[in-house]
Amino acid sequence: MQFRLGTRGSALALTQANMVRDALCAAHGWPLDRIELVPIRTTGDRVQDRALAEIGGKALWTKELDRALLGGEIDGAVHSMKDVETIRPLAIAIAAMLPRADVRDRLIGAESIEALRPGAVVGTSSPRRRAQLLRLRPDLRIVLFRGNVGTRLAKLAAGEVDATLLAAAGLDRLGRSDVGIALPTDLMLPAPAQGAVGIEVRADDAAARALIAPIDHPETTACVLAERALLAGLGADCHTPVAAMASLAGETLRLRAELIAEDGHAHVDGSIEGVVGEACGRALAADLLDRAPPDIRRLFAPPSRP
Repeated sequence: MQFRLGTRGSALALTQANMVRDALCAAHGWPLDRIELVPIRTTGDRVQDRALAEIGGKALWTKELDRALLGGEIDGAVHSMKDVETIRPLAIAIAAMLPRADVRDRLIGAESIEALRPGAVVGTSSPRRRAQLLRLRPDLRIVLFRGNVGTRLAKLAAGEVDATLLAAAGLDRLGRSDVGIALPTDLMLPAPAQGAVGIEVRADDAAARALIAPIDHPETTACVLAERALLAGLGADCHTPVAAMASLAGETLRLRAELIAEDGHAHVDGSIEGVVGEACGRALAADLLDRAPPDIRRLFAPPSRP
C-alpha cells in the first residue's frame, strides 16, 4: 500500500516533497515507489498578480492541500513552514520537520543593499522584506513581485526590477546556490520558520504519525514551534512585517524577533532565552507589543489576555 504525499506543483515544492520521500524511504528501508507524490495546484499558484494579503493570505498555499488531506485523498502534506498559517485546523497536526536549511535571505541584482543605486526598484511580495529594506534604505522603490523562483529570476533578468530577495534555502534546494549574496541575519532577520520543511497529517491518523515521526529533526521542530508561538502571541498575519529566528544551545532556546512599521520608519526588537517550548515565543511577543510604538502595535491583533 502506497503512502500518498500531497505537495504543491512548483519546482521547489516538488524538490522538497522528494526530500521527504527520500528521507522516509531511507528511514523505513522502502523502495521509492512505496510513496506516491500527489501534486495539488493551490490558489496561491494560480493567482500571481496580487499580494497574498489581498486575496486570502497564507491559506492560499494550504487550503487545497488541507481539503485533500481531510478528504482522505492524501495521507500527508509537505509544506514550506513559513507558508503555513499560525492557527491550523484541529483535525490537522504537524508530524515532523526536516533539518532546517540556510535561514538567510539572498539579495539578487546587487552586491549589497548599500550598493543599490539611489531610488532602485526592488521586487518582493513580502511585507517583512519590504519593511526591512525601507528601514535600511528609505529611498528604494518596492514593487510587488510574485511567482515561483524561476519566474522571479526571469523578471529580474528582463529588467523589470533592479534587484529582488529570495530565500537562500529555496535557491540551494533548486541547485542555485551560486545566485545572489546571502545577507547576514544581523542585517535582515529572516521570516519565522524560513528554511524549514514540514509534514502534516490528519491528527487522528496514528499510523501516519508513526510513519512520519522517524524523520523529524527535533532541533528544527523546537525552533520553528517557538517562532510560530511568537506569531500566535502577536496575532500576526500575512500583512504584518515580522522577523524571527530561534536557535538552540544544549537545552537552552534563544529567540530573536523584530517588528517593523510597514514603511520601515520604526521598529522594535528583542530576544529571550529559556527552556525549549512555546513559552519563549509567547513571552517575547508580549514584550515586543508592550514596547512597540502605536503605529506598529496597531498592525497586530494579539489574543486577549486572561
